[in-house]
Amino acid sequence: MSERAVPFHCPYCGDQDLRPHEEGHGTWECRACLRAFSLKMLGLIRPTGGLR
Repeated sequence: MSERAVPFHCPYCGDQDLRPHEEGHGTWECRACLRAFSLKMLGLIRPTGGLR
């Protein structure tokens, strides 16, 4: 996958002041709560249930 996963809000505090972190690909930092976190694409899943 060549596209970058971009979070819309911090998973810890919910703020939207996010910037890429220096640690590497997929890492982000929240300027509101001063936490750093990473996103990782695991893959695509098939829908289950009654929807077809």
